[in-house]
Amino acid sequence: MSKENIRKYGLDLGIDVVGFTSIEDYRSERSPDPRTILPDVKSIVVFGHRMIDGALDSKNMRVAMMARMGVMDTSKSHLYLMARFIEDKYKTKTAPVLSSYPLDMEAPAMGLIGDVSLRHAAVSAGLGAFGRHNLVIHPRYGSRLSFTALLTELPLPSDPPVTEDLCNFCNLCVESCPGRALDTEKRTEDLKCLRVSQPYGIGGAFGYIRRFLGKSPEEQLTVLKEPRFMSLYQASFIGFHYHCFNCIAVCPIDGRK
Repeated sequence: MSKENIRKYGLDLGIDVVGFTSIEDYRSERSPDPRTILPDVKSIVVFGHRMIDGALDSKNMRVAMMARMGVMDTSKSHLYLMARFIEDKYKTKTAPVLSSYPLDMEAPAMGLIGDVSLRHAAVSAGLGAFGRHNLVIHPRYGSRLSFTALLTELPLPSDPPVTEDLCNFCNLCVESCPGRALDTEKRTEDLKCLRVSQPYGIGGAFGYIRRFLGKSPEEQLTVLKEPRFMSLYQASFIGFHYHCFNCIAVCPIDGRK
């Protein structure tokens, strides 16, 4: 009954899908043990918010990024409300896990490993299966879900897993990746992806700083007037400024067909 009360509350908030996995069924080789976050964690509640179709399909990355920011802000608000609901109703602790950031920027994670793998949690919670792009494909929404999660001390059994192979292995995601990050099956080469998807991230900032240092004051002024500097400045307060959604956008299993 606890699961259905929690699921109903989430769906009534506007969350598109809600799934549950016991901590014993959650598996992620790279992410740390969730017990380092919540020592008495028993379950993970996973939430999926659908992305905006027109923004994903748009070639205008400002529009695509705006939609990304919208789903992140909405899911953050819903995650907080869900955490309060579970703690107040069941007198137990929860710990929220957002999508994308904040991340552990120290070694060995270096911003490449989340505290919880939301993809693996979603699969364990019956919200989909992995596709060739190493993202989760949901039976209804395809690849177009953004996931967040709550760790909780409340013991909740796992939802049934998705057993069918939802990916048709059309290879469109591999062929459309400008960074060639998906060439090796069952592996995403993170740095190749980030060079394209986050041109104004840390790597882009380091490259710009190297160009700036050692220049004469006149040359530095010229560098500061470049549009790239303004894009880096904008990204500094927006957050992770994604410029590529190809692997999601081209997936034909997107819930609209």
